[in-house]
Amino acid sequence: MNTASKSRVSTLLIELLLIIVALLFLVPFYFLFVNSVKTFSELLTNSASLPTSFEWSNYTRAWNITKFPTAFGNSLIITVFSNLLLAFFSAMAAYQMVRRDIRFNRILFAVYVAAMVIPFQSIMIPLVKVTSTVGLTDSIPGLIICYLGFGIPLSVFLFHGFIKSIPLEIEEAAVVDGSNVYGVFIRVVFPLLKPIFVTVIILNTLWIWNDYLLPSLILQSPELRTIPIATFAFFGQFTKQWDLALPALVLGILPVIIFFLAMQKYIVEGITQGAVKG
Repeated sequence: MNTASKSRVSTLLIELLLIIVALLFLVPFYFLFVNSVKTFSELLTNSASLPTSFEWSNYTRAWNITKFPTAFGNSLIITVFSNLLLAFFSAMAAYQMVRRDIRFNRILFAVYVAAMVIPFQSIMIPLVKVTSTVGLTDSIPGLIICYLGFGIPLSVFLFHGFIKSIPLEIEEAAVVDGSNVYGVFIRVVFPLLKPIFVTVIILNTLWIWNDYLLPSLILQSPELRTIPIATFAFFGQFTKQWDLALPALVLGILPVIIFFLAMQKYIVEGITQGAVKG
């Protein structure tokens, strides 16, 4: 067997292995979608098989019990505003850290990077005390502010690496034409940040949309519940309504799956461009 044939066989084996791994990752989605249209008794007795009859009424009941339109609206407002503020402020902060390479900015960037490794569970109690003291509890704006605090380190890190790959000559030409620092950022730099901007939006959307712990600490009113909190209503101390919880989970993940599939092509582009020269 020549070298070319060996290479084709190796490539084929690697592709088959990756396909098998991909199918293994899809197994939980199979169980989720298949069991969401089963009766409670059938779900418990044979969860791996296809349903004998499709109980689409499970989705109707889950929709009504979770008050899905309200929960969806809350999750959408929190995700959209948190994302836009995170991306814009992080881009501006990273731009200043890169272009003004002074000691203070280097130390500040190191602090941001260090903050990425702090476990959220270690600051839960101080967070609740601080938000309660300043009046941020039980409000959507308060939750958005918390997401800004926890999301900025990673966002700044990604923008920082990407901005370092932008040639400084482009900005110098804009300065010669009479633009100030704000004009340079808005008119020249910001349009070039589209790949990493979309990447930051996608990563933060997956985090904020599916987050349960932080909303459960900040939000108490039923009308402010997000989708993860609303779904948790099916799990009590003595009962677990899987026949309703699974349809609620499907309803909750469908929007973010559609969003991810529509925008995923920018993930690799944004991360790689920010990492090559950063």
